[in-house]
Amino acid sequence: MSNITYREAGVDIDLESTAIKALIKNLTYRRKGSFTMTGSTGHFAGLIDFGEMALALTTDGVGTKMLVADKMQDWSTVGIDCVAMNVNDLYVMNMEPVAFVDYIATDKLSVEKMAQIGIGLNEGARRANIDIVGGETASLRGLVTGLDLAGTCLGVQKKDKIIDGSRIQPGDKILGVPSTGVHSNGLSLARTVVEKYAAYDDRLRNGRTLGEELLVPTRIYHESLEVASACTIHGMCHITGGGLLNFLRLSHYGFRIGAPITPPEIFSWIQKTGDISTTEMYRTFNMGMGYAYIVPSASVTRVQNLVKEVKVVGEIIEEPGAWLRDTEIT
Repeated sequence: MSNITYREAGVDIDLESTAIKALIKNLTYRRKGSFTMTGSTGHFAGLIDFGEMALALTTDGVGTKMLVADKMQDWSTVGIDCVAMNVNDLYVMNMEPVAFVDYIATDKLSVEKMAQIGIGLNEGARRANIDIVGGETASLRGLVTGLDLAGTCLGVQKKDKIIDGSRIQPGDKILGVPSTGVHSNGLSLARTVVEKYAAYDDRLRNGRTLGEELLVPTRIYHESLEVASACTIHGMCHITGGGLLNFLRLSHYGFRIGAPITPPEIFSWIQKTGDISTTEMYRTFNMGMGYAYIVPSASVTRVQNLVKEVKVVGEIIEEPGAWLRDTEIT
């Protein structure tokens, strides 16, 4: 058995970072007049000045999780993922999601598939308390194979309530919140392991098949708005593609995860079956922690009272980087 990496599965995180920087380098134009962009690119959401308020926009999709849905012939939950991947990126800045539009690109329309996707989108909207105000469907035979689902979400918040990570300082505690599983990132690697060494109908010890486990929808961390309202929060992080590297969006200080959440069975199965290094796992998957709060020590108990399952997983250190115990994740 050979050690499999995310790059070998088709996703090169380092190349992606370089390519994104090349793209952003050329995005130099700034709107003249009112309602202009505020802040810089690179955080989880882009902000727009709107008087005493700020608007925020995010955009994201379900990715190759759609291929698992196709294998299982079950598209009823991917709409939840699409909403979740967008609203969670708003929550980390304490932005309240209010409106959403979806985009579906496909080579061939299927009424049944569209109906099931609609069920999931509606359930995601209910969980996040947002309106789905529109969308677009494009039939792109020859350009697209299969179906790609993505969306864009609008959030709003008073400017003085925005949380951008600028208050993070050494000594702050990192509180992790469990994920519901793989969520919607790292599926290229997960699928490679399943398809090379197993089958989607193979069962884990928890009774679910691998296909069912990979389709468990992304958790929507709606409670973060209440937490941010009631507690002193210096930063929040949505753990998506790139794993612990997502923390680097928040601050130039270091993030040391010394007591990580115990990963659900699906992650240990992927790692063992694919002979994947621990470092590779933590730079690809959420590994059981889908969201995190960075708070001063005095706020830890208050957050724990509001989110019972939260766990102190680490702290902020002077040395830059994302650290799993004493190993830097790069």
